[in-house]
Amino acid sequence: MAKIKFTVDGKPVAIDASPDMPLLYALRDDLKLKNPKFGCGLGQCGACTVHLNGEPVRSCLLPVSIAQGQKVKTIAGLGTPEKPHPLQVAFVEEQVPQCGYCINGWMMTAAAFLDKNPKADDAQVREALTGLKCRCGTHVSILRAIKRAQTKMA
Repeated sequence: MAKIKFTVDGKPVAIDASPDMPLLYALRDDLKLKNPKFGCGLGQCGACTVHLNGEPVRSCLLPVSIAQGQKVKTIAGLGTPEKPHPLQVAFVEEQVPQCGYCINGWMMTAAAFLDKNPKADDAQVREALTGLKCRCGTHVSILRAIKRAQTKMA
């Protein structure tokens, strides 16, 4: 066990954990966060995506020790109810969520990508989202929402 200190959504946190425990478990079990989600546990679906110092990462694969002294952002840290992130607004306006399980991965990956590439074309956006899964088949709605958000972010 080790004391691991990091920041989540702008708030400092400290947990006692095995350094090799997945960051996802620290976020959900120790910090009681509702997102990210456990999906496949293999880093293939994206439901566990968070930002680590602004980069999208699959938290089910990363040991919590990597977060030591770092900044982690979850979907709850993208915006607030009073001032939601443009992606959060666009996903609602486009009525994207069906079951909602995968939304965390799509939104967190898209947010990190658009922060660095606000004028990306459709092909670049699709490439950035490679590997994410939506079992409900809302891919077209997701892409439409990302494009809508992109116009508000540029």
